Amino acid sequence: MKSKRKRMIIKLISYLLLIFFSVAFLFPFVWMLMTSFKSNVEMLRPDFIIPKLRFENYIRAMTVIPFGRYTINTLIITAFNMVGTVLSASLVAYAFARLRWKGRDIWFVVMLATMMLPSQVTQIPLFIVFKNLNWLNTYLPLVIGSFLGGGAFNIFLLRQFFKTLPNELAEAARIDGSSEIGIFARIFMPLCKPALATIAIFSFMGSWNDFFGPLIYLTDPNKYTIALGLRAFKGYSGIQWNLLMAASIVTTLPSLILFFSFQNYFVKGITLTGIKG
Repeated sequence: MKSKRKRMIIKLISYLLLIFFSVAFLFPFVWMLMTSFKSNVEMLRPDFIIPKLRFENYIRAMTVIPFGRYTINTLIITAFNMVGTVLSASLVAYAFARLRWKGRDIWFVVMLATMMLPSQVTQIPLFIVFKNLNWLNTYLPLVIGSFLGGGAFNIFLLRQFFKTLPNELAEAARIDGSSEIGIFARIFMPLCKPALATIAIFSFMGSWNDFFGPLIYLTDPNKYTIALGLRAFKGYSGIQWNLLMAASIVTTLPSLILFFSFQNYFVKGITLTGIKG
């Protein structure tokens, strides 16, 4: 009886902690949403009471800056990064997980070691390289890296997933005369959809919210992304924070829609990658 009561108390405390942290994490988003519907005068009030929902704030926010152009620019960069990351990371991960070649484990450790390097360390050399290639003020510096491996973390995640798949599948395909590329494309890729969806979500959110990269490489306002557009928003609209919050809500929606649409794949991809070392 005491053990049952103890378990109930622990469960109650756990639920209370989860509710508390959920409210704490949701509070900034709720405040941003409420502010986006207020006028400049109502915005100064510390409460959440909104006398009138001002949907015109969203219309004004979309017209103050060329939001449509910034959205198209961001979608182009994000689409190329998603395709490049999924394709290149899966190829490299397959080579590390399923192929046997000299120095494979050593190079895998070297690749993992690159995760300990801050991105700021390589920023200046990369900038010099892209400048010498005359790629400044183009989208190439923002997308070319995704086609050259896709990132050490993504490779590691996919490698762990590939290692969970049975060897008998590849052996049966080799007996039937399939090439290694055929085994990769027709057998392993369809089986690792949860991991690929996880990588695609990470890539989308990273590209969609990237501010530092476009800030360094893009100088033409017509090529700005949404992140740069939000930074310039204050210069366009003065101190109209309600319009800035409305634009921020619209910017956040694609990430939320993508995450909740593919959350089952996301959770499955994260959990299955640790089944087998």
